[in-house]
Amino acid sequence: MAHMCRQITGSMASCAGWVGIIVATATNDWVRTCDYAVATCVRMDELGSQGLWAECVISPALYHCVALSQILSLPAYVQTARALMICACLLGLPALLLVLMSMPCVRLQNDNSAIKQRRARVGGVLFILMALCGIISTVWFPVGSHQEEGLMSFGFSLYAGWVGSGLCLLGGFTILCCHGTDPGIPGRDNSFYYSRQGGTATPLDPPANHAKSARV
Repeated sequence: MAHMCRQITGSMASCAGWVGIIVATATNDWVRTCDYAVATCVRMDELGSQGLWAECVISPALYHCVALSQILSLPAYVQTARALMICACLLGLPALLLVLMSMPCVRLQNDNSAIKQRRARVGGVLFILMALCGIISTVWFPVGSHQEEGLMSFGFSLYAGWVGSGLCLLGGFTILCCHGTDPGIPGRDNSFYYSRQGGTATPLDPPANHAKSARV
């Protein structure tokens, strides 16, 4: 029971982390850039919001975004962050399916505890890889942005990426730490076979110290 609870906890944490990584990838509020004070930048239309896919200008009367469509001319940190975050999003689906199929309540054909454990380990490793991709992206991006432009603050997309990566890392290690036995395989002490001739269930391993019937 404890094994199943740990596995469910790790799966839920990893799934929530995957959602956070998807939100961070899809939104463009990673960093806020400004060379002056916030009020000055807003008044001069120089307060910018930068993400993986667009650069936006924030002002009281305008919120304008320009898509980053020139892939070859983008800085290296933007291209790398894009690739890593897309990989993290794509790895989430097979990782979640593998972990769900390794649950004790799920039984597939020719399934046993060894196969379930391998599935869980592969799913946990994939979640950890997702976390590493998210951590590298969300750390490298603000560093690269600070070197090129005046970094003022972090956006909510970056926080979503940090939280999602942390949850995937925690969930992956929790899944890897789960070790249990397959409850669907009965022990030999309680095993029975069915006799087709007599139509009764007979113990598979009769006790050794059984009483012998006396001959008449």
